[in-house]
Amino acid sequence: MEKAIALLSGGIDSPVAIYLMKDKLEIIAAHLHQQPLTDEKEIDKVKELVKKLGLKKVYLVPFTKVLTELVKKFQHKDYFILQKIAMFKCAELIAEKEGAKFLITGENLAQVSSQTLSNMTTITKNLNLEILRPVLTYDKTEIIALAQKIGTYEISKGPEMCCLLGPKHPSTKSESGKITAELAQVDLEKLFKECLSKAEVVFL
Repeated sequence: MEKAIALLSGGIDSPVAIYLMKDKLEIIAAHLHQQPLTDEKEIDKVKELVKKLGLKKVYLVPFTKVLTELVKKFQHKDYFILQKIAMFKCAELIAEKEGAKFLITGENLAQVSSQTLSNMTTITKNLNLEILRPVLTYDKTEIIALAQKIGTYEISKGPEMCCLLGPKHPSTKSESGKITAELAQVDLEKLFKECLSKAEVVFL
């Protein structure tokens, strides 16, 4: 069975996306956390979701340094687009280490700013691996109903931690070439490798 790295945010959508794909691929979860901006509850929540989903391995990656760099170096309105690209690029490094060919995300079309068609196109064009988005066209009520059915909803519900550093009025449209040029100005891969060197890999 081929491998995939799934970005597990701790929200409602990503556990459902993993559930829909877990019989088709060997899935390793990756959670890029924001400690010390958040507390241990963020990690505990993710570990509980991983157990509920029956996954065997999760990378817990300290990512605050990368996210604060995005805030300092780029236009704040583009933060959520850049955040998602950075997270995927870090996941690609995990995929390289694990021999995985795919990335999995709980992105849902037009649900939030980074998930408009324009911004998802920009994100995809800035990555190398194929992204699987199993809940892309689901209605939010469908996702919630499935989360309740599989037992992840009660664990997932609550405030999303990924929005801590985000702008009040984020970009809903973007140009992939412009974002690519901006990203090239900062050696993010060096930061990714530094974060991964400090990652906790948990086997369940």
